[in-house]
Amino acid sequence: MTTPDTPGSRDAAAGEPRGTGSRPGESPHAPPSAAPQEGAAGAPGQGGGWAPPPGAGWVGSPAEQEPGSSGSARPPESARQRRPGPGWAGVVAVALVAALLAAGLATAVGIATRPEPPAAPETTASSSEPSEDADPAQSVPLTEAVNWNTLAKRVKPSVATIRVAGQQGGGEGTGVLIDKLGHVLTNNHVATAAGPDAQIQVTLADGRLYGADIVGTDPSTDLAVLQVQDPPDDLTPAVFGRSSEVQVGQQVMAVGNPLGLSDTVTTGIISALNRPVVTPAAGQQPQQSPFGGQGGGDPVVTNALQTDAAINPGNSGGPLVDATGRVIGINSSIASPSTGAQAGSVGLGFAIPADEAKRVSTELVADGVATHAQLGVSLGQGPGTATTEEATRQSATVTGVVPDSAAAEAGLVEGDEVVAADDVPTPGPDSLVAIVREHAPGDQMTLTVVRAGEEQDVSVQLGVREP
Repeated sequence: MTTPDTPGSRDAAAGEPRGTGSRPGESPHAPPSAAPQEGAAGAPGQGGGWAPPPGAGWVGSPAEQEPGSSGSARPPESARQRRPGPGWAGVVAVALVAALLAAGLATAVGIATRPEPPAAPETTASSSEPSEDADPAQSVPLTEAVNWNTLAKRVKPSVATIRVAGQQGGGEGTGVLIDKLGHVLTNNHVATAAGPDAQIQVTLADGRLYGADIVGTDPSTDLAVLQVQDPPDDLTPAVFGRSSEVQVGQQVMAVGNPLGLSDTVTTGIISALNRPVVTPAAGQQPQQSPFGGQGGGDPVVTNALQTDAAINPGNSGGPLVDATGRVIGINSSIASPSTGAQAGSVGLGFAIPADEAKRVSTELVADGVATHAQLGVSLGQGPGTATTEEATRQSATVTGVVPDSAAAEAGLVEGDEVVAADDVPTPGPDSLVAIVREHAPGDQMTLTVVRAGEEQDVSVQLGVREP
């Protein structure tokens, strides 16, 4: 069984998600796989409605050692999933991977090294609140033309290139300026790509270079906040929209540093909402995966926005904006067919919703740590089945309830089949995990539960997950 708060094991036949910030020279590796969990620690579970194909392998992490021979083999027709991770300019040398449980795909993207950035002087990071939202993000109809040139000029000053270098390697990614004091939001797997005590360099859109320090990281959501050292007084913070109002089909633009090509703009649409995506914790090594019993941190479970805007290694941490220029997501992972070390974007990109990213970044700036919600249940392995007089649906099966937890107080019991959360279908444990993790402690959720053939709504006030 699995739980939506603490990811656990998945069948050996399913592929394990891996991070993408690998060092140059690494080669593909195929460790065991896993699925998320919620609440109390549970037994192994299979992912929601989508699961990687048997034998799908995962490779790469910034701090990983050379992969060994353990793990399941990768079939020639399999697809694998990956984070865009820190990107590199030059010749492709390594395959990197992140996870997509919603499509049964996986990725392999090649990278090559760039010179390490110069050492940055140490300073004390200050803090401030991220910029407030403007009006809600508004969708521009597909039939209405968007002036992408004007939009790109408006957004680029709020986007920065991030380079990290240390004893454990280095890499590149993208960040978003969130206030005038120089706080930069990015992915955790970008900020920590070179391990502890790494040098971090931030390049603004106009080419100015600054050292940066880590203010706080949140591996659970793959988010981090940096502080620019001695920031200038003319910074342009990004404006955040509301990802809760995003709709399938609306036009979007991604800005970032794919493969070391800074200030790159790509466009597309929102392809899907509430896509459960699972990726490994930053720095997680294949032979030290939590799914293999050796620890290394819980995998990241994201209730992601899916887009067909081209996203590649180096886009990680950059903004996905709507047609009005508001940030609606933070790009974090991609999926593409497993066609070898040079596989890249095929229009399957994933972003952390802006509502979640803003809440976490605000807490990181204020306290250096972020809080997380907990439901307090264990979930069965793989999708369950819930049958009523009206229909039969896939579900997340409750196999245990933690005493005195939010789930226990709400009256959930073992054997309940959760078919939806806040009217979003949950065709398996990963889906429920992703939705729970998107919420903050204290939030109210409505779970649609089938019990003894009868459907009912259960109101739950989420608790706080212990660090």
